[in-house]
Amino acid sequence: MVISHQQSIQSGPMKNKNIFGEPLVECSAKPKTGYFRDGCCNTDETDRGEHTVCIVATEEFLAFSILAGNDLSTPIPEYSFPGIKPGDRWCLCAQRWLEAYENNCAPQIIPEATNETLLSHVSMEIILKYAYRDK
Repeated sequence: MVISHQQSIQSGPMKNKNIFGEPLVECSAKPKTGYFRDGCCNTDETDRGEHTVCIVATEEFLAFSILAGNDLSTPIPEYSFPGIKPGDRWCLCAQRWLEAYENNCAPQIIPEATNETLLSHVSMEIILKYAYRDK
């Protein structure tokens, strides 16, 4: 679904759907995540990083992310960023998830909170293989 800039200004990204074509559920309110910091993996054309994949962070993934040049675990107080810890949910960029997948350290995904735009990068089969299941 492509939202024009005018539409996103007027109505925001709230019409985004998950990979099942249903309304997105919240990914995380603590820490507050999402490109719009609305707790959901909403997106529009201004989101160049496509922060659309709701993940459950792991130590392995966070270490990989640091090596890949994106330290998600160190707090940055001036941006009200608490740092991500293992077990936290976070709206991750689609390309970063793919990069982690290609390096065998992709974190699990919360399908109901993952934006349908991920399907243009990753098959439903792979997404469901990485679906998080509460233990």
